[in-house]
Amino acid sequence: MAKLERIHLAIIRAVDQHGSLTAAAEQLHLTQSALSHTVRKLEEQLGTQIWHREGRSLRPTQAGEYLLAVANRLIPQLQHAEERLRQFAEGERGALRIGMECHPCYQWLLKIVSPYLAAWPAVDVDVKQKFQFGGIGALFGYEIDILVTPDPLYKAGLQFEPVFDYEQVLVVGTDHPLCGQAYIEPAALAAETLITYPVAIDRLDIYTKFLMPAGITPLRHKPIETTDIMLQMVASGRGVAALPRWLVEEYAERLPVAAVRLGEQGIAKQIYLGIREADANIDYLRAFTELACQYRAAG
Repeated sequence: MAKLERIHLAIIRAVDQHGSLTAAAEQLHLTQSALSHTVRKLEEQLGTQIWHREGRSLRPTQAGEYLLAVANRLIPQLQHAEERLRQFAEGERGALRIGMECHPCYQWLLKIVSPYLAAWPAVDVDVKQKFQFGGIGALFGYEIDILVTPDPLYKAGLQFEPVFDYEQVLVVGTDHPLCGQAYIEPAALAAETLITYPVAIDRLDIYTKFLMPAGITPLRHKPIETTDIMLQMVASGRGVAALPRWLVEEYAERLPVAAVRLGEQGIAKQIYLGIREADANIDYLRAFTELACQYRAAG
């Protein structure tokens, strides 16, 4: 019977990340012949191929796809465990890896990170923004320790704490006809260019909580990745956007933009911090959540 070893999973993951056996061998500090021999031996033991070989390219078989999923789940956990054990051995506190699952949350996070670093000088903080709207898997996979998200997905083994309340508003230029209104109804956006982050519509509150229930679609939908460019476009009359009120008010100090309530009752939102339940008693991780909650209470 085949015995899976860590090197097998590492090879499969490295080939997927780097595109070839040659690049994978270099990344793993192996010779290509040694790597190829290891793969052939594993395939012989498994009785099935891991890759379809198409010229110089490799495409995973069904077995390869399965092993890749296992590797992507287990390798980060092993790396995390090794790093934590190294920290224990050397008397270090560790590193706090924060994953961002929303674009405007970064500005909020900076307000928490600064006092946290001052309070915990032995803990490094690493912010990973590549997990935008895909952070649950990264949390389960031990690639991050805390997930910052406005849309918690409650699953066994995870816990979420609301740490910041905000209102989602429409942002318009100060010379826009909607500027100065107490609130707008969905129909007001039927003739507008709506600028949003490049996210699926079903993850955008302006659609799910405001436009879709009323059966309204904007005249045009324009995705833009960065907040700065989005607000520059709004300020120049190229469209309208939906953002947290606190963020709009900060930008309004230097750009001609203003916030308008979405509907008479507005759209209330929260930012949550998600962690693994198993990590709930790690002191420096718990301290970050407590600091964020104190910031919320002070606000």
